[in-house]
Amino acid sequence: MTSTTTAPTVTLRGGAHIPQLGFGVFQVPDGETAQAVSLALDAGYRSIDTAAAYGNEKGVGASIASSGLPRDEVFVTSKLWVDDMARDAVRPALERSLDRLGLDRLDLYLIHWPAPGLGRHVEAWEELVALRDAGLVREIGVSNFEPEHLDAIIAATGVVPAVNQVELHPAFQQRALREHHRELGIVTEAWSPLGQGTVLGDPVLAAVAAAHGVTPAQVVLRWHLQAGTVAIPKSVTPERIAANLDVLGFELSADQVAAIDGLDRTDGRIGPEPDAFTG
Repeated sequence: MTSTTTAPTVTLRGGAHIPQLGFGVFQVPDGETAQAVSLALDAGYRSIDTAAAYGNEKGVGASIASSGLPRDEVFVTSKLWVDDMARDAVRPALERSLDRLGLDRLDLYLIHWPAPGLGRHVEAWEELVALRDAGLVREIGVSNFEPEHLDAIIAATGVVPAVNQVELHPAFQQRALREHHRELGIVTEAWSPLGQGTVLGDPVLAAVAAAHGVTPAQVVLRWHLQAGTVAIPKSVTPERIAANLDVLGFELSADQVAAIDGLDRTDGRIGPEPDAFTG
């Protein structure tokens, strides 16, 4: 397998280019985040995904500041938590995130959950549009939105999210939602792209991995890339951080893709149901 660490990019609605493979820091303690992000940047990652709710934006910011990389070479995403979805709370929440990150602008800002029971996802989206128009964020999007949530915010504003970041892995493939994204021109981004490890022992993945001389995790990330999905695998292990990016030197055949597509399950969701989640 040929090694390379330059991830392909996807062009978002506003013209920004997001690497297809980014580094996620969900559940990484703030004290360990700077080291993990530094390892990722050293390995070649150029996209870091954090959130206010993760409590580790300071660690992300410290690592970016110490990396020596030009600001425009690192794509930084953060997210608005459900507690801050009220109209007058959105901009202060972003400003706190920017302060913790040590940045004057985000590349991508997402509404973390629709929390439809709170009835605030439309007004929160209106405020994100205003933040984009004010130049505080380059691109705006959402996370964990179902089709009806997407349709509601687009109907209210005429503004289509650049990204919807959702749970997506071989055991939970969200095909109907991805088709809705395709029709609207929304980029699909996968959180827990490896199913938090739950799918990696599947014999289908083991066979494909053996055929290419790679790991099952590398097979799954290659599957995401070939589907056009942006993926943000998380690890704090140096070897895995590097291996998760090293998936460009092989290609899955149509039969191998079809075999992985066949792993989809109706009970494959790991995280909360978006309609019921309120924080």
